[in-house]
Amino acid sequence: MSKIVMKFGGTSVATTEKIAKIAHRISREKEKGHDIVVVVSAMGKTTDDLANLAFELSEAPNKREMDMLLSTGEQATMALLSIKLQAIGVDSVSLTGWQVGLQTDAVHRNAKVVKIDATKILNLLAEKKIVIVAGFQGVSDSGEITTLGRGGSDTTAVAIAASIAADICDIYTDVEGVFTSDPRFVTNARKLAQLEYDEMLELANLGAGVLHPRAVEFAKNYKIPLRVRSSYNDEEGTILKEEVDMENNLVVRGVAFESDIVRLTIEYEVPFNGSLASIFTTLAANHINVDIIVQSIVDGVKPAVSFSIKKESLAEAITVLESNKQMLGFTFADFEVGLAKVSIVGSGMVSNPGVAAQMFDRLRKENIPVKMVSTSEIKVSVVVPQNDMIQAANALHDEFGLALV
Repeated sequence: MSKIVMKFGGTSVATTEKIAKIAHRISREKEKGHDIVVVVSAMGKTTDDLANLAFELSEAPNKREMDMLLSTGEQATMALLSIKLQAIGVDSVSLTGWQVGLQTDAVHRNAKVVKIDATKILNLLAEKKIVIVAGFQGVSDSGEITTLGRGGSDTTAVAIAASIAADICDIYTDVEGVFTSDPRFVTNARKLAQLEYDEMLELANLGAGVLHPRAVEFAKNYKIPLRVRSSYNDEEGTILKEEVDMENNLVVRGVAFESDIVRLTIEYEVPFNGSLASIFTTLAANHINVDIIVQSIVDGVKPAVSFSIKKESLAEAITVLESNKQMLGFTFADFEVGLAKVSIVGSGMVSNPGVAAQMFDRLRKENIPVKMVSTSEIKVSVVVPQNDMIQAANALHDEFGLALV
């Protein structure tokens, strides 16, 4: 008998009608003899609605209280699903993150999973119950409820799959799998049958919203087979695993893009010893994620360092930098908004030189300026004007032969 984890996102459980359909789907899987753990997100836009209520009352709601508030969304879904399962004769029990022993660090609103005590889940599975877990939430070692940030239910599902040694973790969503790019914006984007963990991790980090990066990290680290499937049909979806066959000899396997990128630039009168370490240590201590970094030290020109962050982090980043200006030793800070990041990803890039040059050449032909560049063995990212983002994504999707054949 196999153990499977089934995770359903917010659009899949947005109404009671959809929850009822999900319940019947789970019941069919149970009839096949599987031990099943289900992880659920909040219904539809519940999380946004709850957050909006908080911001009606305060311009800067306390993060601890926000975790208390937002965690209730998933709890409502888990209880409703369990109620429906029981109504159709399926034995089930719903549990919060802290009830299943999902322990996190103490960072409110963006906590990381530390460990899971799977004893309770395994005991309930032994009793032939379907276990329904509220995603997105856990508990710190001091007993405080925490939330895992956007996409945290994916992380919950894969972490639980690892803790119970599940045979597979199915992520059910409103798309049929992982596509070569976002089909809503890129012409002829197509579904991939397979994808390597590393490729998916890059795509997730670079703006592809199908899976949360931490979920992919868990799957990679614990070698959990991960499958992205549609909630609305029985298609196989996309399988993530360690290595895949090179499909149609494609060097690039996907194009990702992300809007609302900000370039922050810090200038110095003279080089400041240890400045880079000081800047990014300070930002990290305040949980501000930095992406692309470019340092410029040229004779006769004031030294500067530029880096990209998400727009939502701009105000906090400026506050942190200004409050530590004397310690950090810089004289001037500026920022540029209205930017976006476009990336190409593919494990085949490791053994195929010239991919970056091909990318830059196509963007030149499209008259799209490149403001920043970042590379790794399997990806190249560029920062471009946000107005050019969709054009750039479509051009690169075409350039590397990812369109439907």
